[in-house]
Amino acid sequence: MALASIHAAPITKSKEEAEKLMQSTDSADMTRVGPGTVMGTMMRQYWLPACLSSEVTADGDPLRLMILCEKLIAFRDSSGRVGIMDHRCPHRCASLFIGRNEENGIRCVYHGWKFDVDGKCVDMPSVPARMDFKDKVHAKAYKTHEANGLIWVYMGENQSAPPPLPEIEATMHPDAEIWCLQRDCNWLQALEGDIDTSHVGFLHVGSIEADDLDEDHPMRPTVLNRAPDYEVAQADWGVMYGGYRPNDDGQMSWRVAHYMFPFWTQTPNNRFATRAIARAWVPMDDEHSMLFDITCGVDAGNPAYTSTLKDGTPLFAPLEYAPNTTDWFGRWRSPDSEKNDWAIDRESQRNGTQFTGIPNITMQDQAVTESMGPITDHSFENLAPTDQMIARVRRRVLLAARALANKGTLPPGIEDPSIFYRARAGSFLHDPSDTLANAYESALAKAVRWPDKVEAAE
Repeated sequence: MALASIHAAPITKSKEEAEKLMQSTDSADMTRVGPGTVMGTMMRQYWLPACLSSEVTADGDPLRLMILCEKLIAFRDSSGRVGIMDHRCPHRCASLFIGRNEENGIRCVYHGWKFDVDGKCVDMPSVPARMDFKDKVHAKAYKTHEANGLIWVYMGENQSAPPPLPEIEATMHPDAEIWCLQRDCNWLQALEGDIDTSHVGFLHVGSIEADDLDEDHPMRPTVLNRAPDYEVAQADWGVMYGGYRPNDDGQMSWRVAHYMFPFWTQTPNNRFATRAIARAWVPMDDEHSMLFDITCGVDAGNPAYTSTLKDGTPLFAPLEYAPNTTDWFGRWRSPDSEKNDWAIDRESQRNGTQFTGIPNITMQDQAVTESMGPITDHSFENLAPTDQMIARVRRRVLLAARALANKGTLPPGIEDPSIFYRARAGSFLHDPSDTLANAYESALAKAVRWPDKVEAAE
């Protein structure tokens, strides 16, 4: 039976009931990511960011990972290789998290069975030598790849022949900056905040006036006009959009951003010409996501976008973390959550210091997306014309996942990972008479890309 067919709608008494059931089916197919689900199966076709290189050390403590509803452990062996596998020992299912990472393997403390990074059982000391059958036992292990400070995992069925890694510019730069943050909500609603440019003029800069910002500040056009027009277009890598509005110098201000399969975004807050960004919203389970934010300046001395007012006052407070714990959801957490109303300061909200009363830009996004609940009830929404990027991405994702489930059609980027390199996001000014396609190509032609990659492409 095809995966999508398990959600086939039964006969209903009314058109309204049928439409509601179809909508709930679409929502479930988009948001559920466990083994055997439509979306989870599609995501397992790709290499996924699993953790930072710095999170595992040779012969150090194993690390608990929750990815696509699977409980895994990561460890770095004595030789520096990284293994990611099911946390259960295949003998009696005791957790290998409490195992001993020693001499190029993880040893279960229950009966001493030991496994290498590929899941091969290399020692079975509790079994008499004449009865040893370690060559027939394997832990469920996944392929890993480490590069530029990031450890990737491939969780697809074809472990002997994984696809190439996606050629996402920011992930390919050796000096990229990476930070993480866990969000207590479904991957899709977390991601959708990145592809919704109209919220920026309110959630992030609602209390700021244009005169508060330097003339070349990327946020200035957003403050001048908080209701942008949109163009949205399908792209080889997913979907792209341009939010556009007239600038006060006569040019058109563009904020171009992307959705890239299966859960990547590129946001428009940087200067398009000289900085690359990629943000992965990796589903931990259906109700928790891990953000990997990866940025790099691709020319000498290029900073991130200026985050101060004209007088030097910071626009936003720095992001803070709670201490990590070792439980399944213990990494890269904020100390603020629904439990303390995301530390909202109502007086700051009232006096205009911060439109939201929440001082950090990332936590402003965190608050609104987590406030929707663990999984958004899409039937309660009333989408606006400014939500066309969100609507298009949902449709693109759903169609691709069902095409894989029903027809075996591979989703974008599996066979040709180079398509992702064509995506670059950011803000820029352009001729007001041009279309998104022309404005984007013009900006891309002028952009400074990572030199080594450009030379390789040529």
